Amino acid sequence: MAKRVIISGGGTGGHIFPAIAIANALKKIDPQTEILFVGANGRMEMEKVPAAGYKIIGLDISGFQRSSLLKNVFLPFKVLKSVLKARAIIKDFKPDAAVGVGGYASGPLLYAASQMNIPYLIQEQNSYAGITNKWLGKNAKLICVAFEGMEKFFPKAKILLTGNPIRKEVVDIENKRFEAAELLSLSPHKKTILITGGSLGSATLNKSVLAAIDKIIAADVQIIWQTGKYYFQSINEQLKGKEHPNLKVLEFLHRMDLAYAACDLVISRAGAGTIAELCAVKKPTILVPSPNVAEDHQTKNAMALVEKNAALLVSDATAEHELIDVALLLINNKEKCKELANQIGKMELPHSDEIIAKEVFKLAK
Repeated sequence: MAKRVIISGGGTGGHIFPAIAIANALKKIDPQTEILFVGANGRMEMEKVPAAGYKIIGLDISGFQRSSLLKNVFLPFKVLKSVLKARAIIKDFKPDAAVGVGGYASGPLLYAASQMNIPYLIQEQNSYAGITNKWLGKNAKLICVAFEGMEKFFPKAKILLTGNPIRKEVVDIENKRFEAAELLSLSPHKKTILITGGSLGSATLNKSVLAAIDKIIAADVQIIWQTGKYYFQSINEQLKGKEHPNLKVLEFLHRMDLAYAACDLVISRAGAGTIAELCAVKKPTILVPSPNVAEDHQTKNAMALVEKNAALLVSDATAEHELIDVALLLINNKEKCKELANQIGKMELPHSDEIIAKEVFKLAK
């Protein structure tokens, strides 16, 4: 009989893409599997999940607002309402198992699942577990993690090191360098740096590049610069008169595989999903952790690589003055680049999606 699985969570690409990868792996193993997503209304998953071909139901839930305590007045009511709706969804869908990937919707859904004796697993992407996942971990059957040392957050007996599921098409870069350079109108023979602040872009990374444009041009290094939607227009205005064939400024990278294939060095934020991709593409990397995340988890993600000599770290506070200097020094240091690429490649945990999917089926039995 076909198994039924609920996958809950979202909020950012870092939660949504692993969730979709797990759903795809479940379908690959058993095409008869019925999958329902539960997300938070108004968040990115409500658009991305249907685009991937899955049904999603939204809960009216939001997170704790650190910036304004007044905004949290209605939070207990929202949580209660979401738990009641989650119970109704479970009653109606009758899942054999549930999966939580983090994000606002995960909490109410998994709490309701535990009350209704539905077995669930948590997929914890970061090297530092958030409050909700630590709490939900007590009743989880299994916690799939991407970093070592997670027993400080969860019961050791429940932990399985699986890595983070990634989009296969994004890391499929073999023999694509020349095709990528041609499509991006770049030279395949020049040193190339990819700068990406994720789908929304990063003000710090953008300011760091703007401040050092003359240095980049003088070094005859190419850059693939993904600015993010919010910053794209203003950056183009600030670059007036400084246009150069070595600068490829893009709002969004629809073909991340080509960007990875074309570059010799990556400068990036330190989201868990991005780190999983970087381990798979095996490129020397400089991480600039975002300070605007819960429990400063990006710094902890980055440090897990830095401690193994698998990446360099430049702090958000110093990036504007030193990031590009560090990058230009590194890209011309062949030995260091080779060492970083080698070490980051050793941290890859392949087939995470299939490993997690098999554990979901075990729970569903």
